[in-house]
Amino acid sequence: MSESPGPMIPVFCSVAEIPAGFGPSVAAIGNFDGVHRGHQQILAAVLKEARALGVRAVAITFDPHPEQFLRPAEAPRLLTPVLERLRLLGLTGMDAVVVLPFDEALATLPAREFVSKILVEALSVRSLHEGGNFRFGYRAEAGVEELRAFGAEFGFTVCVHGSVRARGLEVSSSAIRALVAAGDVKRARWMLGRPFKVRSTQARGRGIGTQLLVPTVNLAAYSGLLPAFGVYVTRLTIGGRCFQSVTNVGNRPTFGEASFAVESHILDFEPVEMDETTPVELEFLMRLRGELTWPSPEALKAQIFKDVARAQRYFRRAPSFE
Repeated sequence: MSESPGPMIPVFCSVAEIPAGFGPSVAAIGNFDGVHRGHQQILAAVLKEARALGVRAVAITFDPHPEQFLRPAEAPRLLTPVLERLRLLGLTGMDAVVVLPFDEALATLPAREFVSKILVEALSVRSLHEGGNFRFGYRAEAGVEELRAFGAEFGFTVCVHGSVRARGLEVSSSAIRALVAAGDVKRARWMLGRPFKVRSTQARGRGIGTQLLVPTVNLAAYSGLLPAFGVYVTRLTIGGRCFQSVTNVGNRPTFGEASFAVESHILDFEPVEMDETTPVELEFLMRLRGELTWPSPEALKAQIFKDVARAQRYFRRAPSFE
């Protein structure tokens, strides 16, 4: 997508792009997939300390996700592709984001060189905030204890944060991905601190012009994580206009040849300006049911009416999306 990733903060896409004399700084390193409540806690601590010291607050992340480089066949689909991750990191108040290309050079960089070249020389880190399971360096050779030793040597402090729990559940990107993949968007929302959202455009080749004149939107092909097949109460934002909607994720197997689609039916539809480049945001609020095969068009139609009625009741209750 070509849209702006969010608040206009500096994004450095390599160590070479970091200006000379950029630091000193307080930083956190992570994949930050989802920028969930745990990430938010760490980044808030970075920001608080940076403001107290009068230095820059920096988030350091990677693209692609290390698993996508090291084990591409086993790598997870992500909650937040890189542009969405940058947008969410911008919303935290960070002064800058460093996106390190995760390639062979970085994958084989010893932990000591990572600290000396990136944290000390490029960013003049004064303090680093991490979760307790943080590991880095060639073959993940170093953890927080080694990081503390490097800090004592190079002159920065290390603050290790415990895990965050949301309604009794330990928050992590992997846990949220598992919940979304299972269709449990409610518990995923507890951990994220907001509804799970997909940002994309409308599917191409559907003959649309400059207006959306029918209450149905099909999402373009999407490489990130999607919820399990089924029907969901959703909220659809088209170029800034927000609509209540019901969304089917699946293969539409009942009639004709099965074909995968993420298809949203707008409940409070009004014609809206839209073409194939218009940004679309789809928030998943609640799962109504799994995907089913129906014996007849009449049975399917009756179920659709039930799904719509349940979604309308949901919106009438006006629940908090947090």
